[in-house]
Amino acid sequence: MQASVSGNTSSTNLRTPAGIIATIILVSAAASALICYLVYFHAPLDVTGTHLRSLPLLNAVLNACCTIALIIGFVFIRSRRIQQHRAAMFTAFFFSTIFLVSYLTNFTLHGETHFDRLSTWWPFYWKLLFSHILLSVVALPMILITFFLSLTGRFPAHRKLARYTFPIWLYVSVTGVIVYIMQASIR
Repeated sequence: MQASVSGNTSSTNLRTPAGIIATIILVSAAASALICYLVYFHAPLDVTGTHLRSLPLLNAVLNACCTIALIIGFVFIRSRRIQQHRAAMFTAFFFSTIFLVSYLTNFTLHGETHFDRLSTWWPFYWKLLFSHILLSVVALPMILITFFLSLTGRFPAHRKLARYTFPIWLYVSVTGVIVYIMQASIR
């Protein structure tokens, strides 16, 4: 295992199956389409907002925990602590997965959160939200592919993709917290 982690030839000769990548992209597109449906077409089930009202706060906490795990994972990989890096990244993935389930539940129950367009913060908010949404759509397949590459021992490809996946995933996690704070304080 250690030989393949250091980039020995055993992991460089592995060819990544195109079918796996295509499946990851299709699953990611389906998840994005479901979110789009819930936001723009689905009538909220709890229009009074009385059930699970703390889901947005939970989502922000999960994003914050993911952010912390990502930063810890980055520190570990920079110091070549592979097992600790892997544990931190699995922790970040866990928090992101729970976030996605909670996020979908929140949109199913409550629908879209509306922000006061007359607020002086509106121009900053919508640009931040737009970049957050766009990069979250991009991040999902990148995260899944990066994990696939690591779990199957394709470490050179994993390292190359992780250079892009990490900052996008981190940005999405951090901006998720900022968007929540803005929504909670300026309505």
